[in-house]
Amino acid sequence: MISAKNVHIIGIGGIGTSAVAKWWHAHGATVTGSDVHSSDLIDDLMKRGIDVRLGHFSENVPRECDLVVYSRAVPAANVEREIASERGITQLSFPEFLGEMAKEKKTIAVSGTNGKSTTTGMIASILVEAGLDPTVIIGTKVPGWDDGNLLLGDGNWLVVEACEHLASFLEIKPDVALVTNIEEDHLDFYRDLDHIRETFQQWIGSVKDGGVVVLNEQDDESMKLEAPEAKRFHAKDREVEPGKQTFTVGNKRFVLKVPGEFNASNAAAAAVAASALEIESETIVAALANFTGTWRRFERVGEWKPGSMKVRPGAGVDVFSDYAHHPTAIAGTIDAFREFYPDRRLVVVFEPHQHSRTHELFDEFVESFDGVDVLILSEIYEVTGRTEEKFESSEDMARAVGSRGHVKEVQSAEDLQEAERRLRDLVKNQDLVVCMGAGAIDSLARKLV
Repeated sequence: MISAKNVHIIGIGGIGTSAVAKWWHAHGATVTGSDVHSSDLIDDLMKRGIDVRLGHFSENVPRECDLVVYSRAVPAANVEREIASERGITQLSFPEFLGEMAKEKKTIAVSGTNGKSTTTGMIASILVEAGLDPTVIIGTKVPGWDDGNLLLGDGNWLVVEACEHLASFLEIKPDVALVTNIEEDHLDFYRDLDHIRETFQQWIGSVKDGGVVVLNEQDDESMKLEAPEAKRFHAKDREVEPGKQTFTVGNKRFVLKVPGEFNASNAAAAAVAASALEIESETIVAALANFTGTWRRFERVGEWKPGSMKVRPGAGVDVFSDYAHHPTAIAGTIDAFREFYPDRRLVVVFEPHQHSRTHELFDEFVESFDGVDVLILSEIYEVTGRTEEKFESSEDMARAVGSRGHVKEVQSAEDLQEAERRLRDLVKNQDLVVCMGAGAIDSLARKLV
């Protein structure tokens, strides 16, 4: 593992890079960082004594710096990366840093189009229950973890998400490679679905000697991967009851508090991965039964009581935040809300994420909202550091959704402020409001409550 005493992190406000900042800080390094915008993640880092500067300037890189870690969204032409190059400072992208960690520990890496964070959190919960004291870096926050997106352990195991965007996961060579599913996504980088699958094939081929591959036997693209010895997962005989779901994996029955068929699949994946480590099935069952979910994944933020609405306690509007930003994830999340709350009106405020994804999967997005009662589409979120050609707008998507006739009320909004105004006009007593997307939409959910 690369050693360092003074670490500077460019793009420190990311969910992954902020975890790296905490990791180095906990290991005694002096940590500094920079980013474009402030956030709750940055506020937390600053409270820990980490010096974070807003804006990118050469003077942000300390003279004594001996390692730079940067977000993949930060280009080589970034002024701080350029000054680091001039000084000969070692530089690692976030995925390269995870790859360095994986060289030193037994590593479980979770990849796939959907479900990475939740599955990672479930595996971490199982390893903790088993007393293995893992280190975990996750692309969300987990309730009960002091560091939110980081779990610092003294054991031999490391659990990480392995993101397929820009083929970043190729930097991580794990002992256990788990693929949740494979679908079209990140088509600003990949040519097509075949290219995506070929890259996954390359990744699972990099598993360490004696390692394990875990695949979704219900996912057609995953089943095309060449991995004869792969472990396969499948949640069978699923039943939904008030506040829980049950299903079978192998010969064991599992109970899960978090809803949705996709979460049953995530849990099945975690269970099979843990079984490959020879963790006792009773431990796996217990850990999953106690799993309560993660930040921005079917997360109930609180109750909203709009000023014009007279409500008794507990009869207001329940507000949820959800990270779903791919059509399959959206449809799965909507189905989950319908299963757990069949008698409530479902109001979704969705912020599409990236112009390229919205364009390439436009028809799939339009169909994914079936089952929603009211839909408000905020304008497309533009990722900092990515220059994209603009195609369809949220107004175009609203028209297309409306023309299908499956959603009773569809509106578009030019930004989140307008989306909030429209929501205030449309919301009713005891509605479920879901603020959905991977961008800034979570801030609206927090504001409402």
